[in-house]
Amino acid sequence: MNISIIIPLFNEENTIAILLDKLISLSFPSFINSVEIIIVDDCSTDTSHNVVSEFIKNNNFQIKLLSNPVNKGKGYVVRQGIKAANGDLILIQDADLELDPNDIPKMLNALYELNIDFVNGSRYLPGIVRPLPSFSRYMGNRLFTLLTSFLINVKISDVACGYKLFKKNLLDKISLKENGFGFEAELIIKTMRINPTKVAEVPVQYIPRTINTGKKLKNRHAFGILWVILKYGLFRFK
Repeated sequence: MNISIIIPLFNEENTIAILLDKLISLSFPSFINSVEIIIVDDCSTDTSHNVVSEFIKNNNFQIKLLSNPVNKGKGYVVRQGIKAANGDLILIQDADLELDPNDIPKMLNALYELNIDFVNGSRYLPGIVRPLPSFSRYMGNRLFTLLTSFLINVKISDVACGYKLFKKNLLDKISLKENGFGFEAELIIKTMRINPTKVAEVPVQYIPRTINTGKKLKNRHAFGILWVILKYGLFRFK
């Protein structure tokens, strides 16, 4: 199996090089034959693009850097990264270090050993000691997750977690359309509609950020995510 790690990048000059160091230092399971990293810069206004360019020059690892001329949103850049991907496995990796790359081998092992198509990271499953998140964000995600579980009749624990690992050929069966943060809900709802027995959740570490420390997801984005859940979960848009 070959894996493509897609990193949406927007104004993360302080974290992106640290993340890349972590990724290229990982010990991947033996069934992974090759690893490529695809970074899609969503028109960053800081030095993120230059930081990645310098990292690529100084490291012998398969890394592609793509750029959008205007800011399009996380869902859009993920689709751009997937188009450029050569791997038969796709992993979405946020650039902000809220999620720890050391959890990637565990997710890969779950997908391989269970012979499934999709692994959803969960910041709320037990088994890991984590810092406490914002109460309002925690409650918002719990409500969205409960609503999603009800609409698709499958119990999930974290609809909005950034860690999503799936087989690329899954996209032969579904079409992703959302440009913003709601694409994560779209992806998991559409995947569950196909065959929920081919999906598993794995607990992951989580170091939450705040708006003051650079978090991009703001309260106003909640309305867009809610609409995505209703659109694909209740109204069953394709």
